[in-house]
Amino acid sequence: MSATNTALLKVVNAPGPTGTRLAILALALGGFGVGTTEFASMGLLPFVAEDFGAPIPSVGHAISLYALGVVVGAPLITTLAARVERKTLLLLLMAVFTVGNGLSAAAPSLEWLYVARFLSGLPHGAYFGVAAVVAASLVPRERRGTAVARVMLGLTIANIVGVPFAAALGGAFGWRTAYALVVAMGLLTVAALAAWVPRTHNDGGVSAGHELRALARPQVVLTLVAGAVGFGGMFAVYTYISPTLTDLTGLEISTVPWVLAVFGVGMTLGSLLAGPLIDRSIERTALGAGALSGVALAFFGLLAHSPVAAVLGVLWIGIMGSIFTTSLQVRLLREAKDAPSLTAAMNHAAFNLANAMGAFLGGLVISAGWGYRSPAWVGVGLALAGLLILGCAVRARRRAQATQG
Repeated sequence: MSATNTALLKVVNAPGPTGTRLAILALALGGFGVGTTEFASMGLLPFVAEDFGAPIPSVGHAISLYALGVVVGAPLITTLAARVERKTLLLLLMAVFTVGNGLSAAAPSLEWLYVARFLSGLPHGAYFGVAAVVAASLVPRERRGTAVARVMLGLTIANIVGVPFAAALGGAFGWRTAYALVVAMGLLTVAALAAWVPRTHNDGGVSAGHELRALARPQVVLTLVAGAVGFGGMFAVYTYISPTLTDLTGLEISTVPWVLAVFGVGMTLGSLLAGPLIDRSIERTALGAGALSGVALAFFGLLAHSPVAAVLGVLWIGIMGSIFTTSLQVRLLREAKDAPSLTAAMNHAAFNLANAMGAFLGGLVISAGWGYRSPAWVGVGLALAGLLILGCAVRARRRAQATQG
């Protein structure tokens, strides 16, 4: 069994089995809210553009600024709050998240929406990083992969339930109601965290300098880069999935939300599969998921003209993407077990960089006139590049272990 090797935190008044399940549920509930606000925003763009009288590309900057908030907030908040008790930090992060979404719902102009979305993104990476560490501390070492996967399950289920519901709510009653729904999720999460998550003690915490030094370790850097590059392949396809399904596959626009829900099902299945696989081997799971992600993207690129194949391809991409991201999260916890919160948070920052890079490169080949099949081939290239980087990391680690042995 290969997960993190030592206790990440000491839990004050450790809960029993039922209490542990409730604590992980509370952590996953926060992931559900974060996933809903992140992905539902893409479907709300036309409504926001109409309300503010702005072009859709200009409104799209709000999504970019959310991602920028994640990238900035993950290292900044986690480092500055290295000595803050973990439950208290989780509550503060969800409070900022809730306020940011409340300001999004009340934004009087597009410029204020930009500010609100940036604020909403700040706690994203830090929340998942701290939540993963807390979840891992609640269970025995051999079950830490499963515990982290259960927290990530909230993010994946959001793509099945939260995102479609928020998009439908925004379409029927105005885009602001979608963000109001996320505010309600945030408040519910704060209550659940306060009631169910135990307080922790980390022997005085670690300094900001120690956290940053951990981030500079070669294995940590290589894992983060592998995620930023390899996961970009999924976003190259996902960002343009709607026009791909309508223009290339030939589906009606009304069916697109259902296909996106299939993607969410795939992510959820991947989260369920990831835990037991990671508990057996982090390395084999990460490498296998990275390789199969490339195969899934190639399958989609070759057969996206067929409705059945396109839907199966979306499902496959979702499964592999979820297993890949969860395995990298646990790998980071192992490689920086003495400063896990920052590296776990930076994992989400890396995936938001993947979002930006995949979307940019996918749009580049479409603008070049290569058609809606071309982002899948960009995705294959990114997946293979990420796999190569991860393979180098695994090989270097095995050599180091052999030398020490």
